[in-house]
Amino acid sequence: MNQLAGTISGGQESLLDIQNLTLSLRDQNGWVEVLNNVSFSVKPKEILGVVGESGCGKSMTALSILRLLPPRDARLGGQILFGGQNLVTNSESQMSRIRGRHISMIFQEPMSALDPVFTVGYQIEETLMRHFRISKKEAQERAIAALDSVGIASPRHVATLYPMSLSGGMRQRVMIAMALVCEPQLLIADEPTTALDVTIQAQIMDLLLDLGERTGTAIMFITHNLGLVAQSCHRMVTMYAGQVVESGPVKEVIAEPRHPYTAGLLSSIPDSRRARGTLPSIPGRVPSLRAMPEGCRFGPRCGYAVPPCQAPQAIELSGHREVRCHRWDSLELERLGA
Repeated sequence: MNQLAGTISGGQESLLDIQNLTLSLRDQNGWVEVLNNVSFSVKPKEILGVVGESGCGKSMTALSILRLLPPRDARLGGQILFGGQNLVTNSESQMSRIRGRHISMIFQEPMSALDPVFTVGYQIEETLMRHFRISKKEAQERAIAALDSVGIASPRHVATLYPMSLSGGMRQRVMIAMALVCEPQLLIADEPTTALDVTIQAQIMDLLLDLGERTGTAIMFITHNLGLVAQSCHRMVTMYAGQVVESGPVKEVIAEPRHPYTAGLLSSIPDSRRARGTLPSIPGRVPSLRAMPEGCRFGPRCGYAVPPCQAPQAIELSGHREVRCHRWDSLELERLGA
C-alpha cells in the first residue's frame, strides 16, 4: 500500500481537501470561469457522491484534481491538498507519479479511455510498470489477477484481447481493474455506469463497492443518479453552475434537504410512494457560463427566491451540513417520498 500522508482539514483527517478551487477555460471568445470557489473533502475509505445536472461542474472538478486539462487553456486557483501536496501547483512530473498510483479515475465511456491498438493486458501491465520496479512477467501476472478480481471469466485469455472485442460491461470491468491495480488511496468514478444497461449497472456498482470495502480505497462518485447516491454513499455534495450549493451526510440531506436545488433533484427521483402523475422537474436550465445571474446562481429557477438572494451569498454552516442559501433555516422543503 502507498504511504502518502493524509491532509488535515477542520481538525479532521482528510484524504483529499479541496479549498476554494477555481477553474477558468479559454475558448475562441476568451477566458470563462467554470468552477467558482469549490470546497469539499474526501476522508480515507469514504464513499462520497457528487451530484448535479450536466454542466454543473462535476466532471471538471474531477479533471482538475488530476490536472487532466490542457495547461495553456486552463487556469486553476485555490488548493487541492493531497498527501501534503497542493496538486494545483504540482509539476507535471509530480502529477504523473500520482495519477494511477495514488489517485485513479474511471471515465464515463471506457472505449475513449482504453487504447484500441493495445491489448487490455498490455495496458494494465504498462500502468504497473510505470509505478513499480517489477519485471514484465510479474506485471503480466498482476494484470491477470486484477482482471480476475473484477469478475472477468478466463482473465488470462481476456488479457490478450483488444478493447473492441469486449462488451461495454467487460470494458468497464477492465477500466476498474486498471484503476485499482496499483491500490490507489482514492478512486474517482465519473458516471461509471451511464452507458450500460440496468442489469450491468447494478453489477458494476456492486463490484466497485465491494472492491472499495476490501481494498480500503476511498471512492468519489460523480453522478446525476441520486438513487445510487442514496444507496451507496456516506456523504454527498450537490453542485450547481460551478459551485457547491449543499453538502452533508447522505441520510441527513435526503431526509431534510436545505437547498431548493437539492430538494428539486430529490423530488425528481421516481418514488412509488408518490401519487401517480407527471414526474416533478426543475423549471429552466443551468445558466450559460458567460451569463451567470447575480447573487444566487439558482435564483432564476428557484420558487423560494426573495430580493436578498440577488446579493452574493456564502456557504452557511450547520453541524455537519453546509448550504449556499440565504433562506436555508426558514424553508420547508419537500423530503424524498413526501
